[in-house]
Amino acid sequence: MELTEPLQFDHVDRQDIYEYVESHGRVDAEKVRNGLQMEPRPFGHHVAILQRQGMLERDDGRLRVAYEDVAEQEFETEEVEYTIRQARQEDLKGLVGAIRAAIGSGAYVDAETLADIIDSEGVLLRHNELESRIFFVACVDDDVVGWVHLKHPEIEKLSHTAELTLGTLVQYRGQGIGSHLLERGTEWAREHGYEKLYNSVPSMNQDAIDFLHDHGWETEAVREDHYKFDDDYADEVMLAKEL
Repeated sequence: MELTEPLQFDHVDRQDIYEYVESHGRVDAEKVRNGLQMEPRPFGHHVAILQRQGMLERDDGRLRVAYEDVAEQEFETEEVEYTIRQARQEDLKGLVGAIRAAIGSGAYVDAETLADIIDSEGVLLRHNELESRIFFVACVDDDVVGWVHLKHPEIEKLSHTAELTLGTLVQYRGQGIGSHLLERGTEWAREHGYEKLYNSVPSMNQDAIDFLHDHGWETEAVREDHYKFDDDYADEVMLAKEL
């Protein structure tokens, strides 16, 4: 199932199963059945149909939302070898840690909020009636060292836009990882019909602003004194890129 596909269910029990799995990320099939108080035979029938429709997939007895299988990319510099791939539920802990380590002083408010949300929910990928989100991660020896995140609000008037956040661990910067992540996220958005990407950062995060400007993003607006860090105020710089 693609992230941009609208959700359509032809049976209320299938919708209940999907929504239960979607809200838990990756969950034992038997736990889903017990939680919904379904008999084994109809439950198995509905799960089979959801799998056939490409909405759910089964992995070692667990169910999770099925997303398109995007190819893994490999990169190598003189100092490091890394891969960029679509994130999986199993990456959640490493991804949260990487985001929090990368933002350091907290000068990337949207990323900090994102880490808090996915850590609290315990769910990495989302696709429901309110929002959809997807991650690509950069990994060195299976450790997450960077990410790009796209969030799509399920609102018709904003259906052509997506919010993008990204970052890399300090010790892996200067290796092209951030640029490749940005390219991967931008390419995915373009291929799925998005027309505009946007991001907002505090004005103190000049490195992030310069990075996006260098990759063709433009400052659309500045909201003065929008953030407050202890006793100091900072402007919000609102950036965007037309696809």
